[in-house]
Order: sequence, then structure tokens, then C-alpha cells
Amino acid sequence: MIEVQVTARHNEAQDICSYELTSVDGQPLPAFTAGAHIDVHLPNGMIRQYSLCNHPEERHRYLIGVLKDAASRGGSRNLHEQILPGARLLISEPRNLFPLAPEARRSLLFAGGIGITPILCMAEHLAQSGAAFELHYCARSRERAAFIERLRQSPYSDRVFLHFDEEPATMLDAARVLAAPSEDLHLYVCGPGGFMQHVLDTAKVQGWRESCVHREYFAAAPTDTRSDGSFSVKVASSGQVFEVPADRSVVQVLESHGIEIPISCEQGVCGTCLTRVLEGVPEHRDMFLTEAEQACNDQFTPCCSRSKTPLLVLDI
Repeated sequence: MIEVQVTARHNEAQDICSYELTSVDGQPLPAFTAGAHIDVHLPNGMIRQYSLCNHPEERHRYLIGVLKDAASRGGSRNLHEQILPGARLLISEPRNLFPLAPEARRSLLFAGGIGITPILCMAEHLAQSGAAFELHYCARSRERAAFIERLRQSPYSDRVFLHFDEEPATMLDAARVLAAPSEDLHLYVCGPGGFMQHVLDTAKVQGWRESCVHREYFAAAPTDTRSDGSFSVKVASSGQVFEVPADRSVVQVLESHGIEIPISCEQGVCGTCLTRVLEGVPEHRDMFLTEAEQACNDQFTPCCSRSKTPLLVLDI
């Protein structure tokens, strides 16, 4: 855990604030790579993940952008309403579940809304390394688009394309931008679920290979749980078997029996709780694994996923 201080807070767009974090002891912060995020431990006990959006070579600070979500469970609201310059927070070291592919010769970056945060960091890195890329940033309006001035003043501004719902002339033509997939061209997408699905579906229709498509979700899509039933999980190391009722997750059941699995987002987005499955077929409800990885049925996210079979045997 790293103790940091909020040294600056800025309004970047409607309902979006940036927070500059520096080490309390004045030491350089751990290095990170484009696409990385940190866990932020909030005063109300919640842990939330936020992408780092400053240049990845900076060690004197971390910069995060936070959208005040109307559907917030307390995380973003707590930051917006209570965390001011001078406040101290505990954070994790950076980790990267959304890295740039080293084999890519060219990159297409797609950001929707607050999804600009990891994409912005990627653009900074690609520009400095002299790599070929385009950045397409979509938002409802200019007032809701964060970091626009930074993008306009960047040395790569000629490779930034802004698209706003309220300005039809700027509408994104995803089919045109994604029309020519190739082995050395990689696609990166981050933003709201509907936006991401549109881009990913278009890429699929245009013949993009899964290995060239990279995505990061900030929140899971709502799941209809009305038909959920119970099932059992078996701990392979001890042989213990526990029933998972319809209204509880695997993580919750295991925790109640003293078996802890590391968790963070509790929505199947971050992959922290990923657990190997030795027997049985999971019902995947995560946004972390790719379709191909889910089809293998040899791992799942016990914070939200369930089971299609009466029993799951877990490698714990």
C-alpha cells in the first residue's frame, strides 16, 4: 500500500474531475505502463479502480480522472464530494490488465466518455515512441468530454478525432475507420458498454481477429438475476462442499466459511478474483475474459459468475 496526498483537483468536464496524487514521503512513485490502473482505498471503506492518465514516464505523480456516476454505489460520489486537495489516500501499486501490444506496428484508439483515461496514457506513450496511431474520442457533448484542451495542445493533435452526439457532422463512422484490419494493426476500446459493443461488433463484422482487439470495461452490464438458482462449489484442496444460494455470490459463500479470495471491483471487470475451475461449467457473467477464454470454461470470476452445472470444483 502507498500513502499519497491529493495535491491538485481540477474540473475536466461536466461531472468529471481529475486528481493529482503524489507520494506523502516525497519518494518517486512506482513505475507504470500505458493502460495501467490503481486501486484507490476510499475513506468509506470502498476500493475502486482508476486508470492512470498522465504520461507513463512520470514518477513524481499519478493522475486519475473520475466521473461522478449517477448510479454510483458510493465510490465516485465519495471522491467528488469529500476528497479535496490535502486529503490523504491509500492506493495500490499500478497493475496493467489493458496493455499495449508490443507487436503492433499501428494502433487505433477508441475512447467513449470517461474511457479516455487509459487511452490518453496510451496516446502519450505511442506519440513519444514515434508509433503510428489514431485516437477517436466520442462523447455526448463537448461539455462532457474530459481532457479536450490537453488533446488539442498535444504534439499528436493531428491524430485526434473528436465525435459528439450533439454534433451530427462529427459522428463516428466506425465501419470506415475499422475497414482494413491487418496483422500489425491493433484496436483498443474503452468506454460505456453500449459504445464499446458498437465498436467491437463493427470490428467483428469487418473481420478483425480477436487477438488484435483489446478492451477494458469500467462497469459490468446489468444482469437479470430473477431466474438464478442454487448450486454447489467444492474446494479441491480440502474436499469441502458449500451450497451457493440464488441471492449470494461464490465469493460471499466462501468468505462466510473463512476462505478468502482476493476481490476488488466485485463486478467481474478487473479480474482480481479469477479462479481456476477443475470440474463443472461456469455461467460467465464477467466482462474480463474474452469470448474464447470463457469458452474454455477452465476459469471464472466468483464475484459475479455462477454455474450451469450442479457442482463447480475450484482450484483453491
